[in-house]
Formats: sequence, structure tokens, C-alpha cells
Amino acid sequence: MSDSIKKYEEMMEAGGYVSDSTFNHIPKDPIVEDVVRTIRARSREGIQKYGTTLYDSPDGFYNFLNHLQEELMDGILYIEKIKQQK
Repeated sequence: MSDSIKKYEEMMEAGGYVSDSTFNHIPKDPIVEDVVRTIRARSREGIQKYGTTLYDSPDGFYNFLNHLQEELMDGILYIEKIKQQK
């Protein structure tokens, strides 16, 4: 038996995972569920703050690239801060 199948069976037996109602045989990953909740909350905050969804945002291609670049630069700074806290 492969390691992934063994891990799947262990997860199902342990009952620590919630089954997806669409695919009852596939367990939900609690980490993924946490990230999905965070993304949904962030979306609500963004809609309230900017008055639009990302989908309907009038910002153009280069504005989105600039936003992404700024977020990635922030991420690099956070990584460096964490590394220095050893």
C-alpha cells in the first residue's frame, strides 16, 4: 500500500477531518479550510474598504502588477524579520 493511501485511510479512521458533502470520500484539509475562511474574510474587508469586488475593480493591468509587487516585497520583509528572530 502506498504511503498516500495509508495516510488517507488513517485520516478517515481518525475522524479528525470533515468530509466534503460533494465528495464524501475525500476529507477536507483543516489547513486549507482555515485559508479559505481567511480569504473570504479578507474579501469582505476589501469590498467594504474599496466599495467593489476584485472582479469588478476598474484598476488596470499595471496597477494590479504594482499591487502584487508591493505585496511580494512586504512578504520578503516579513520573511527576513522571522529569519532574524532565531
